Amino acid sequence: MKRLAFYFLVAMLAWALPGCSNEPELDGNTPPVVPDGPGDSEETDEPETGADPNFHIYLCFGQSNMEGYARPDYTAIEPQDLEGVDERFRMMAVVAGNWNRVPGQWYTAVPPLCRAETGLTPADYFGRTLVADNPDIRVGVIVVALGGAGIDAFDKDHYTDYYQNADAWQQGLMNAYGGWPYGKLIEMARLAQQEGVIKGILLHQGESNNMQQDWPGKVKKIYGDLLADLGLEATEVPILIGEMLRQEEGGLCWGMNSIIATVPDVIPTAHVVSSEGCTGVGSAVEPADVFHFSPEGYRKLGRNYAETLLKLQRGE
Repeated sequence: MKRLAFYFLVAMLAWALPGCSNEPELDGNTPPVVPDGPGDSEETDEPETGADPNFHIYLCFGQSNMEGYARPDYTAIEPQDLEGVDERFRMMAVVAGNWNRVPGQWYTAVPPLCRAETGLTPADYFGRTLVADNPDIRVGVIVVALGGAGIDAFDKDHYTDYYQNADAWQQGLMNAYGGWPYGKLIEMARLAQQEGVIKGILLHQGESNNMQQDWPGKVKKIYGDLLADLGLEATEVPILIGEMLRQEEGGLCWGMNSIIATVPDVIPTAHVVSSEGCTGVGSAVEPADVFHFSPEGYRKLGRNYAETLLKLQRGE
């Protein structure tokens, strides 16, 4: 289904996010999983001794606001976003077909960071801000995100059920990650650990789980699984969770921010990233977009993620 057609459908349904891609639809209801694929092993080895302690890596996952909102009739990456990207800011390609980047390899973090058809994400200006703040480090981001994804799409114990009940367009997005977004994130993270040190996790998701009271507990499980499968300690790897587009910016799911605010109560190493002042797309498209940030909104939100982390690192 074309992205634009899907957007109109979602606008009517309200609870789901647009995010349709041109990925092929799957025949059947079982997600494709490569034998001996990522996450099948129970090994939780520490990063190899050759890893550079000054190469700080961040895992980024979520739905369309993390993948980078884009649609054919709206430019989500502007010329200023393609210029002046410091070579110390790196992105690991996750899927094929993104500027001919090879999955598992590092590149200068020129957007799009997620997939070829995606736009600007909070990860863009998160990384740019961090390298500007500290000239002695490199920063790498790994983005695994898919529009419209409910939180269960990233739960390694429930993704199969989620897949079986998902629409074909959502299955197509999951197929971009081998049918298993969590497994793909683990696979890429383990490669990254050979070269650097994972220092944090960024999440922007919740529109598809709007006002669901069990969402914080589900986030806690996924966070715990990531730490265990990658041999990480929570005290060394915080999770930063971004707020939804606010009501004053035209957001529909602004009420979810009250639930996001409770996550630190169940995850002591979780920190909420404010979306205050982050503008939305709004009336820039028809029908008006009630879910997504504008390019300037993504820039500010990314800087907010970075400032939240920097304050944490400074002990503020």
